[in-house]
Amino acid sequence: MILNRLTALRKGKRWSLQYTADRLGIAKSTYAGYESGHRRPSLETINLLAGLFETSTDYILGRVDYPVFQSGNVSTESNQVMELTDFPNMELAVDGTSLSEEEMIQFIAFIRSKRELEVNRNKQNEATRHCAEI
Repeated sequence: MILNRLTALRKGKRWSLQYTADRLGIAKSTYAGYESGHRRPSLETINLLAGLFETSTDYILGRVDYPVFQSGNVSTESNQVMELTDFPNMELAVDGTSLSEEEMIQFIAFIRSKRELEVNRNKQNEATRHCAEI
């Protein structure tokens, strides 16, 4: 289990240790032990954590790198868009190597440039189709 993930998920929701423990029906010290690695949650508790944080057990266990539950099997109150800033302790990695802050900035710049190119390409295609119709 990736301990930082529990902390990041909790902080992403802006919940205190006490509030999180109360939602799980356990003592604050027990939940704090999960985040610190001094205690290991049972499989039942891992399942409860996944439901509480609206993610998958695989994410909590470190088997996948995506915190948002992708399946329709869990009902959520609303679909949420998660920004990188929502998880300040989350690490992004490529080929097993964590991205530096500079690489993350470059990654974001790349995505923005790619999107801008797609918008411009779509506008150009529309203009070409419009001219062909005339």
